[in-house]
Amino acid sequence: MTIRELAKATAVHVSFAFLAMGGWTLWANAGHGLAAAWIPALVQGAISGTITLVLKRALEAMAARLGGPAAYVVPPLATASVIAALLVGVHTLIGTPEIARTIAVPWSVSSLYAIIYTSVLVRGRIGAKS
Repeated sequence: MTIRELAKATAVHVSFAFLAMGGWTLWANAGHGLAAAWIPALVQGAISGTITLVLKRALEAMAARLGGPAAYVVPPLATASVIAALLVGVHTLIGTPEIARTIAVPWSVSSLYAIIYTSVLVRGRIGAKS
């Protein structure tokens, strides 16, 4: 398998999200000891991997159904809201010591991706019509 093929592989993206955001969570909660940090890290890794699988498709579906300014605003706003609620809810349920610190990076990265990717989708659709 070439590097280009690896870069396109869904499993690579999901694995990277799991390791990067799980690692971030481990670091964000390390001050409370490994016993308090490892479960949130594994859970955040799993959530991030799942978000990686679902986010792109959700943005594509929403952007395709909307027109005008709503096509730019609604998809990233909807996904950012759902992801924030999911992250806060799950980390509250499992007793993550540093919830705000834990979710700051995964939520910011996914929201920024949503804004950029939605803009690319809508601009591409508008450019294709001209």
